[in-house]
Amino acid sequence: MTEQISLPMLNLRRSGVWFVASVLALAASSIGLSRFLETETPAVSLALDPLNVNALVSEITDDLNDASNTPDLDALLAKAEGALRFDVADARLYSLIGEIKYRQGEKDRAYGFFDQARKLSKTEIHALQRSIGRSIERGDLSKAVGEIDILLRRWPEQFPAVAEALPTILSSPDGYQAVLKAITAEAPWRANVFAFLGKIPEGLDLANRLLFDLTGSGAPPTTGELSNAINGYIRQKEYDQAYRLFLFSLSDQELKLGGYIFNGTFEPVSSGKPFDWQVGDQSGLEVTFATSQNAVEGEGGATVRFLNTPVRNTALQQYIELPPGSYKISLAASARNLKLPKGLFWSVRCVGQAGEIARFNIPEGTYNRQELSQGFSVGPAGCPMQLLKLETAAIAESWRFRYVGTLIMHKLSIERLSS
Repeated sequence: MTEQISLPMLNLRRSGVWFVASVLALAASSIGLSRFLETETPAVSLALDPLNVNALVSEITDDLNDASNTPDLDALLAKAEGALRFDVADARLYSLIGEIKYRQGEKDRAYGFFDQARKLSKTEIHALQRSIGRSIERGDLSKAVGEIDILLRRWPEQFPAVAEALPTILSSPDGYQAVLKAITAEAPWRANVFAFLGKIPEGLDLANRLLFDLTGSGAPPTTGELSNAINGYIRQKEYDQAYRLFLFSLSDQELKLGGYIFNGTFEPVSSGKPFDWQVGDQSGLEVTFATSQNAVEGEGGATVRFLNTPVRNTALQQYIELPPGSYKISLAASARNLKLPKGLFWSVRCVGQAGEIARFNIPEGTYNRQELSQGFSVGPAGCPMQLLKLETAAIAESWRFRYVGTLIMHKLSIERLSS
């Protein structure tokens, strides 16, 4: 009798365990799927798990960012406040409520929520952005820079969102000193500051001032920072200012390499800055610089080795600044089995204009320390800065015109001729 009753009861218990396990598995599956969909389709995610705060935050954020529809701010506020009752420590919810209050015109209350969000999370992105804007509006630029530093250390990709405020900040003594202090301390967004300022006309003088002030600090300007500013002046056609900044950036040792052509002996100290040698990216040749002490048989200078392939465009180039007048360009060079089917020559062109003002051809063959020179002139107007290039006349990379041999350029110089 006992056995007849116990067996069905045991089976029933097993069925109950299976049912509960199935429900739990389904719930877990729904929660997992909700988490998977919370960013791309937050509405579906919430349908699967109404308590998914991440999905709710994504949904409210999407509605607030939807420029094609006017959001129902009251409804969004009710959703955010309802979620806050279950998760009082989520900084994002305070930030969303603050944004809704801000759009409803309750700015004082909005900033109270933004401040609460930042108390819970110093790097809450939206609260930080709103706080930066408020600090700038109030003229508290030192505080704004501190908040920008916090934002960009956690969210470096947000630099474009704050970049437009930099000219305003740097135009104020307090803001300027705060930025200078931050970049002197090697703030990770320092390079972005110079890259941005170098692209806008009103930023160039500010960048120039920062570079001068950094010179005497423990974190002097980098080559990239200087190049951004120099290139910025060139783009704005402020050539004199670009050249002055280049000269200012030179060390005492580099100053010894000065002249109408900088480093005309091709010492291996290239900085990569404009007005210094720029080496072209060419697959058909190799360019190396060497001092006479390090070169084979004392043949120092720039060695161009051609790899028996077509060669097109530029191998070397440098910006130069020649006042109007008559000049002579001279080259001391050696060659080994040099074959140049489409020519190889130094050209001088006015920056921003088509056409050459000089072309200086390199001879083919084998020779040792041959002295070559040619005269040219720079007109009285319209050519404030020039581009010196070593290039070929090849238009297309035809294998019928393969460049072979080695050219060693020991010294390249330009001298002004007396009138």
